[in-house]
Amino acid sequence: MASTVHGGGRPSRADLAAAVDKVLPDVIAPGLDVLLCGINPGLWSAATGHHFARPGNRFWPALHRGGFTPRQLRPDEQDLLIGYGLGITNLAARATARADELTRDELTAGGAVLREKVERFAPAWLAVLGVTAFRTAFGAQRVTVGPQDGGFGGARLWILPNPSGLNAHFTLDALAAEFAALRQAVTDGAEPGSPAVAYEAGPSSPPGPSNRAARSRSS
Repeated sequence: MASTVHGGGRPSRADLAAAVDKVLPDVIAPGLDVLLCGINPGLWSAATGHHFARPGNRFWPALHRGGFTPRQLRPDEQDLLIGYGLGITNLAARATARADELTRDELTAGGAVLREKVERFAPAWLAVLGVTAFRTAFGAQRVTVGPQDGGFGGARLWILPNPSGLNAHFTLDALAAEFAALRQAVTDGAEPGSPAVAYEAGPSSPPGPSNRAARSRSS
């Protein structure tokens, strides 16, 4: 989706209003180390065309502090993530002002689409950023932040906290620590647990470019 912001600057109220229900393309390629999955695009992200773009969202600083990128990237540098073996998608496609505007049915349907996407692109890890949304999408009420037993569409599964500035349960330091734990597992090639559970939709040193499969950005 092209940016609706004129001149590439800060989105206006009109820009944000025009971004409602827009779909933000994934940053994705085959064979990534980690596919990071947000809940859904916010209006700021949909207006600018960049994931986690709203000022105050802690995704980009947490990603850097967690050891995934050698410096803190700007949202408009999101395509550089592919070179670090990373990608971004969302559980629900349409943009809203707040994640709680999504319905349970939308999250459940988004979970099915996510599984198909993971099976198609075959990342080593899927990291979902938002434990409550994951519980709703997959009816997995006992899931907590951290590594999960079993897999998801052939990938290993990790739940990260929602990096939104509205999530008061996690400071930036706490978020960065959770990202760093995932980074360590990726580096070590650690298994999060036994393959007993497969979720179905229903009620550190700075890294260099990854050596996994050759990558190209999907739109």
